[in-house]
Amino acid sequence: MQLSWWPCGGSAGWAAVTRRAGVSPLRCGMMERRWCAAGAEAAGRAGEEAGGRMAATVMLVEDERKLRDLVRSYLERAGFTVLSTGSGAEAIMMASTAAPDLIVLDLGLPDVPGETVAAELRAVAPTPIVMLTAKSAEEDRIRGLELGADDYVTKPFSPRELVLRVQAVLRRGGVAEQGVASYGAGTLVIDQPRRQLTVRGKEVGLTPTEWGILVALAAVPGRVYSRFELINRVRGYEFEGYERTVDSHVKNLRRKIEDDPANPEIIQTVLGGGYRLGLAADG
Repeated sequence: MQLSWWPCGGSAGWAAVTRRAGVSPLRCGMMERRWCAAGAEAAGRAGEEAGGRMAATVMLVEDERKLRDLVRSYLERAGFTVLSTGSGAEAIMMASTAAPDLIVLDLGLPDVPGETVAAELRAVAPTPIVMLTAKSAEEDRIRGLELGADDYVTKPFSPRELVLRVQAVLRRGGVAEQGVASYGAGTLVIDQPRRQLTVRGKEVGLTPTEWGILVALAAVPGRVYSRFELINRVRGYEFEGYERTVDSHVKNLRRKIEDDPANPEIIQTVLGGGYRLGLAADG
């Protein structure tokens, strides 16, 4: 399903975000504001499928028109509601209003670098991001993952594979499993049905990949999980460069949950082995 979009600068908070990104906030008059509201309402209505089930909304940010149309058609055939733009500035503002379930983001945008867009989006919400790029070097992939990407696809790519990767990321973020578990005398509380994490009494937002890694480690506290095992538990497929991929996600995860990420107590590194949860299960 294709939705048209009229960017709106009605949110002061997101205007500030676009200024930090190095672009001017888009302004709109009363007529354009009405179109902005209509577009948001249409997005909500378009998400309803037969039987009341909501279709996941994917925001596609790609400046190459032909590629954008091709990818959008594949996503729509897979049942997703798709919002699309070729502008990084518009993507930042669209995300604030439409609240997509996942963002497919090209790094080579003409107005705002994709890396900047990703960093701005990550500072506001833990929406999953799948990055598209022509850069295939390992260091480029690692840089993208360190910015918070949940997956990284290099051009040229198969649209069918991209759809499968989008579906896999959404499954990792939305599967409710066994219940609420507490570790370290309440230091860490994982509520899987609600997909909520509380660390020292404060709720912490995680990306789907970070969540999957933490849940995998918490399955058996103290057990050492190799990087290979973690990436296959979380992603469900082998991933080129998987060892450094896991390291990047663990690094981001530690920033969010550790008092001192340089000396972690919750997620511990076992040299030559992998990672383990350093807290014992309560009860």
